[in-house]
Amino acid sequence: MTPQRHQRTVESADGTLLNVETTGPDDGPVLVLVHGWTCATPFWAPVVNRLPRHVRTVMYDQRGHGSSARPATAAGYSTTALADDLCAVLEAAVPAGTPAVLAGHSMGGMTIMSASRRPAVRDRAAAAALISTGSSRLPHTSTVLPLGPDDSAFRAAVHRAALGAPLPLGPRTPLTRAAIRYITMAPGADRRMKDVTARLVHAMHPVARARWGTVLGTLEADEGLRALDVPAAVVHGTRDRLIPFPHAPRTAGLLPDCRTLVEIPGTGHMTPLEAPDRVAAVLTDLIDAHLPGPASPGTANGKASRSGKAAKAKRTQEAGA
Repeated sequence: MTPQRHQRTVESADGTLLNVETTGPDDGPVLVLVHGWTCATPFWAPVVNRLPRHVRTVMYDQRGHGSSARPATAAGYSTTALADDLCAVLEAAVPAGTPAVLAGHSMGGMTIMSASRRPAVRDRAAAAALISTGSSRLPHTSTVLPLGPDDSAFRAAVHRAALGAPLPLGPRTPLTRAAIRYITMAPGADRRMKDVTARLVHAMHPVARARWGTVLGTLEADEGLRALDVPAAVVHGTRDRLIPFPHAPRTAGLLPDCRTLVEIPGTGHMTPLEAPDRVAAVLTDLIDAHLPGPASPGTANGKASRSGKAAKAKRTQEAGA
């Protein structure tokens, strides 16, 4: 049974209006889910449906995606804007001092990296999950269009041009669905999840898609990743073409406190759709280990929660120093 959702609108720093959705009990441990490029809150449904019912989830449509507004100008597309939006959502939906697990897929992970130094994040983040994401040199490593040597300037230029192309996708057809599947998912992915992905990508305005693609093509978020000093899990599919698997160990190595690197064999870029059981299990483990609240069977939730609170208090003191 799908948990009941509540919707609200939150205004970001520049006035952009964001669609925010929550599920679960008001007093449950909080999980904040941040989706990636060309997606929207429905992207998380297979994962949310597999989480314990006592978990409270906070999701939002990134600006230019789903039911959130498109920025008025090109200046509204930036990693700073992504960080502003996450902070606005946290301040509106997660009371100050409330510990939360932050989980981001693809551009959602980059959002968390970009906001890692912000007080709104440091006051609330007890742990983080970075799913199918990377912090820099994305067009150099992508294998969507494997032209030229690996990590070459030519390959990077081709992928940057493709990311930033504001081309309308037209109607959903077997051809466009196959192209989207090739780019985002591994062979053998569930047909229903292929259809979900195609609907999400087709629903995005081509200008917004292109402008965010341009941001991804020039992403430099290594320093934000190094500042994300909370217990973290890295999750990645082995057949990811958009952000290939070697980004995962690199991300884990740059994190100050990576606790686990979860490799999901045979999955592409859309891991929460391709392997929702595995992703939900990773998030549940983080919740049980680092948030107060009912524990899943066999976990020592209370002890881990106290250690998570102590670490958060230390980070808050350091941020104010």
